Amino acid sequence: MHDTAPETAYHYGVIRRALDLIDAEGGGVRPLDDLAREMGMSPAHFQRLFSRWVGVSPKRYQQYLALDHAKGLLRDHFTTLAAADAVGLSGSGRLHDLFLRWEAMSPGEFARRGAGLTISYGWFDSPFGEALAMGTDRGLCGLAFAAETGRAAAFADMAGRWPEAVYVEDPATLERDVAAAFAQRGQARLHLIGAPFQIKVWEALLRIPSGHVTTYSEIADAVGSPRAVRAVGTAVGRNPVSWLIPCHRALRKSGGLGGYHWGLPVKRAMLAWEAARAEAEPLAK
Repeated sequence: MHDTAPETAYHYGVIRRALDLIDAEGGGVRPLDDLAREMGMSPAHFQRLFSRWVGVSPKRYQQYLALDHAKGLLRDHFTTLAAADAVGLSGSGRLHDLFLRWEAMSPGEFARRGAGLTISYGWFDSPFGEALAMGTDRGLCGLAFAAETGRAAAFADMAGRWPEAVYVEDPATLERDVAAAFAQRGQARLHLIGAPFQIKVWEALLRIPSGHVTTYSEIADAVGSPRAVRAVGTAVGRNPVSWLIPCHRALRKSGGLGGYHWGLPVKRAMLAWEAARAEAEPLAK
């Protein structure tokens, strides 16, 4: 994972700079020549690099990043969680053909605020900028993104969730799960550390297929608390394993993005990346 760090960091930098340019235009689509010039590349080089990483052209990807893309997702790719078991979790707690395996900490363990836990951590590059991964011997318990917050703030945020744990910098123990998380090959193990209601919400998020979205009110219905939309929103925001527990797929009923703990640009990039991959996959078969 670390061997590709400069390349993946560069890829995210290109996407992030393109996103900034699009936002400066109010969500419009910038011509290929203009984008390439801003990136210091020839149009052919920029198009080739961009399409190889994302799977679609810069123009198409910009359309996914556009401000109204979330509304289109909600209209065309809304997931009713009541029916999501057919494509999501099975009774054994395995998701999407064993890509994810997870188990939750007991309420008593959670109440001890991490006491007795040794949590390994390390920094990794990802398609969405630098990521902080944390894990126990049972799997990843934290995944944060530092592109908008910086390293120090991201680490303090995550470590503050389990203040009594012992933290050891040991990225090697996390590499296999992190590689599976971003390549979506192999199996990523998750160790969910949260209060019982939070874990119910995170379990509902795990049922949302890639390339689809749902709403906060739909999640509230799915966990049996239809009036607890605000509490659901709080639990979504406290998701410690971003990306793998896909809180970025939760939108407002209006199609608005809502909040995102690691910054709305990261949420938009995640939704755009998944939409682009979903479009590219049939072409690759």
